[in-house]
Amino acid sequence: MEFHTDFKPLTVQPQEIEEKSFEMITEELGEHSFTPEQYPVVQRVIHASADFELGRSLVFHPRAIEAGIAAIRAGKILVADVQMVQVGISKPRIEQFGGEVKVYISDADVMEEAKRLNTTRAIISIRKAIKEADGGIYAIGNAPTALLELIRLVKEGIAKPGLIVGVPVGFVSAAESKEELAKLDIPFITNIGRKGGSPVAVAAVNALSIMAARKE
Repeated sequence: MEFHTDFKPLTVQPQEIEEKSFEMITEELGEHSFTPEQYPVVQRVIHASADFELGRSLVFHPRAIEAGIAAIRAGKILVADVQMVQVGISKPRIEQFGGEVKVYISDADVMEEAKRLNTTRAIISIRKAIKEADGGIYAIGNAPTALLELIRLVKEGIAKPGLIVGVPVGFVSAAESKEELAKLDIPFITNIGRKGGSPVAVAAVNALSIMAARKE
């Protein structure tokens, strides 16, 4: 077996790689209808997914960016639907404003209640979250049932989130849940279709926290 020895690893700094990636994204994306405030979210989502179709499918409520930045700067709780979203979010930028990233889906009381009611932990975790996350940001990248439950509670006037980042991935109810989210008259960030996922939710929240930190 022959090995080629002419490959040289990159030695540039991570910041330089990110900046170069963003330049390439802007060039390849070309003309778009996103506002200057929305574009950093689109850019980070594409950067996280390498999926331009996904980036172009993002949909923003007119007050989404403003509301997200305000919630972060006010130190509101940020609710993640699963641990993967919680782990990916940059904690220092949230915590510098007194905020906290919480996930409830593996709490013992949530698991017990889900079993008792024969329903999903995602649904019960949202019911628990709304008791302490009034005005907070909900980042849902994995569980369409969590997003649908949150939408139901918003419609009933029980839940009052500051922003919903609803981008669950999947084949069952994922696209439909995002269609329902886009009908709400509260701040949201979502996308059209089945694509999405935890990295997308993380990228959107991290973009918002960067903008919040820069506005200090």
